[in-house]
Amino acid sequence: MRRVTYSMGVSLDGYIVGPDGGFDWTVPGDDVFRFWIDEIRDVGVHLLGRKLYETMLYWETADQDPTLDDDQREWIALWNPLPKVVFSTTLSAVQGHARLASGTLAEEIERLRAEPGEGEIAIGGATLAAEAAALDLIDEYRTMVYPVLVGGGIPYFPRSERRVDLELVETRTFSSRVVYLRYRVTR
Repeated sequence: MRRVTYSMGVSLDGYIVGPDGGFDWTVPGDDVFRFWIDEIRDVGVHLLGRKLYETMLYWETADQDPTLDDDQREWIALWNPLPKVVFSTTLSAVQGHARLASGTLAEEIERLRAEPGEGEIAIGGATLAAEAAALDLIDEYRTMVYPVLVGGGIPYFPRSERRVDLELVETRTFSSRVVYLRYRVTR
């Protein structure tokens, strides 16, 4: 069965964006960006909330930019053809290899798990991930922890009264002092 993974950059105090909505502190160094390129190779479909989808729209036309480096071009070659499902109540259309979700998050994940196909089901966006966590649909949490305290904002982990036990699967420290932590949910 295809795993559901939640991966995002996070401040040391647990936020994906700061109180002002900014996330400029997550700009990856070369080694972190290279890691994300390698990670996206294992994704079969990406589920996105509206805000993350709109942020990632940049990559749909970025290949026209002559200043891009080889790693950025490689990311585009992997990201753009990747199937994406966008969860939004305000968008009426999406671009590229994306489609609007036709069912609930649980229904979409159930459908994707039942379909033949390779690769993980990745979730991006704190609101969407919080809903998946509340439904106990996340199999792995993958955090890229940045050495910064932002003091508030949108939390990476949903605030709930539910306990979730995790098993550490992998750690990695990058030259930029960013630390990758991968945890599997134990059920």
